Amino acid sequence: MNAGLRGVADAYRRNQRDRSCCGCRLSGACAWLTILWAALCLPLPTTFGQTTFGQTTFGQTTFGQTTEWPDVRSVEPDLKVPACSKLMPEAGRRVRRTVDNFSTDDVYHTLFLPDDWAPGKSFPIIIEYAGNGGYRDALGDECTGRPEDCNLGYGLSEGHGFIWICLPYLNNTRDDLAITWWGDAPEYAPQPTLDYCKAAIEDTCENFGGDRERIILCGFSRGAIACNYLGLYDDQIAKLWKAFVVCSHYDGVRRWPYPDSDAKSAAIRLARLQGRPQFIIGERNQTDETRNYLLPLKQTNQTFASTGFRNHSDEWILRPCPAREQLRAWLHQIVPDTRQ
Repeated sequence: MNAGLRGVADAYRRNQRDRSCCGCRLSGACAWLTILWAALCLPLPTTFGQTTFGQTTFGQTTFGQTTEWPDVRSVEPDLKVPACSKLMPEAGRRVRRTVDNFSTDDVYHTLFLPDDWAPGKSFPIIIEYAGNGGYRDALGDECTGRPEDCNLGYGLSEGHGFIWICLPYLNNTRDDLAITWWGDAPEYAPQPTLDYCKAAIEDTCENFGGDRERIILCGFSRGAIACNYLGLYDDQIAKLWKAFVVCSHYDGVRRWPYPDSDAKSAAIRLARLQGRPQFIIGERNQTDETRNYLLPLKQTNQTFASTGFRNHSDEWILRPCPAREQLRAWLHQIVPDTRQ
């Protein structure tokens, strides 16, 4: 007999013996409770909430035993995002830039031209939106909400093969950045942010060889929500994207303070996705709630993964980890010629 099952049987026999020795009239229910207690103490091999990449398992929880998700700072980064300057754009340089009709110095995006960039060549574009500013949690993770503090696009591309743009969210009057959400409370008007997005893409394609047919939209936290809320806001902007990388949150899963954050409104936006691929990733098992939300909506072409870390942060992309390798492999299937 299996050792675990033998233990359950022994527990039942001990219960029966104790009844006869002490004269206690235990009910049958009590006997079965004893068996159940013994069964629950078995070291079951089943693993719950496990995310596995290749042969490496990060942050698994087993019945009766929990392994903590590691802190992102426990892994040394192998990439450093270039500092942003006000110099002229050139290969390998990240600069602060603005577009026509948004001439104030307080409104800008960041532009990175890859190390293999040259005039006359065509490059795919990674468009990125940041998380909410003013964020700091108990783990020490922070977010300023500003374009210059994004990380995903550089970690994805390693600075090669892609133009990388980090876009701002704008206030209602179009003359300053919105550090939290977009627009101003309580309206949270998205149109200034959408107008800037389209203008920045046009500027990049016209002046730096951006390829309109190969634009990837990505974002962290607020930016993850923005992938659908802004990126699929209407038919005009929805048609710009080839694929999406959605990191830590998803439009429609939770209610937020801006209008139309409910699941029904989000489903209308989601219909504009039209089968294009999304890579949905988050800390710990955070994407489980997104998967559950999307299940009845019968979406296809969506990949789910965990960063393998406990942190609500985009800094995992700057570190060697299985999630990054999985995401890069997915990206190079979507845009296969970037390694030339």
